[in-house]
Amino acid sequence: MKKYVFGVDIGGTTVKLGLFDVEGNVLDKWEIPTRTENDGCNILPDIAESIQEKMKQIDDDAVIGVGVGAPGPVDGDGVIHRAVNLGWGTFSVKETLEELLHMPVMAGNDANVAALGEMWMGGGRGYKDLVVVTLGTGVGGGIIIGGKVLTGSTGSGGEIGHIHLQDGEPEACGCGNHGCLEQYASATGITRLANRRLAADDKASALREGDVTAKAVWDAVKAGDELAIEVAEQFGAYLGKGLSVIAGVMNPEAFVIGGGVSKAGEILMDYLKPYYDANVFHGCKDVKFKLATLGNDAGIYGAAKLILDK
Repeated sequence: MKKYVFGVDIGGTTVKLGLFDVEGNVLDKWEIPTRTENDGCNILPDIAESIQEKMKQIDDDAVIGVGVGAPGPVDGDGVIHRAVNLGWGTFSVKETLEELLHMPVMAGNDANVAALGEMWMGGGRGYKDLVVVTLGTGVGGGIIIGGKVLTGSTGSGGEIGHIHLQDGEPEACGCGNHGCLEQYASATGITRLANRRLAADDKASALREGDVTAKAVWDAVKAGDELAIEVAEQFGAYLGKGLSVIAGVMNPEAFVIGGGVSKAGEILMDYLKPYYDANVFHGCKDVKFKLATLGNDAGIYGAAKLILDK
């Protein structure tokens, strides 16, 4: 009998769901709204209802279980320790969904689960010790060691965006601290660096002609804009140094770069690798830098892999 698994990626606006076979082929994928009202009490029942509806098309006995990625710290027992964007406190996602579906469930942090997806079927394929770095509105991370996600004691492992890199930073990070990697290497961080550089003097730049965004910065870099290149150097210094710190702790085979900023392409590596090489411990220099390939589907792939690895 052919076997199947479901992968679920819970976001603040929508829940992505996928039906997979055990070889990693996605057979169907769809979305439902994330109903965050009333402390998110409807989210898991909505997911269960959607999965049960899909299961009408397949044999119940053919489903191995359901993997879930959620936006918050999730420990190794499937307990989430608050998910502010969903209105959730601390409770077991695993046990709650198992009671609703009457089948095995595994749960993890969404960034960690996405990292697992990239290792399984994406840019990290072929590696078992890797870090997936997500450069989006913030900086997320997922650490994989020996093919398994590093969760930490309360599910906060892999929060690489909050490595402290800069003393004296006047603006606060979203986490409440100052000088985090996220403040310089995320999409909003790149915009911050660009606006600060533009305010420093009157040097000509295409960035003065429209909205300053991370995409605009990288487009200007590709066009040879000198000021934009200075911003890219700053970005590369922060990210390269940050990744060198991570490498000294876990010695990965590869870093996989994803998130919206990664759409700039391989040019990102041109700016971060020199600073990585200049700061990293010599035993960690031989690392590969790859671009993520699964995009917004990384979460459902990783969630499916989570249940297959249980």
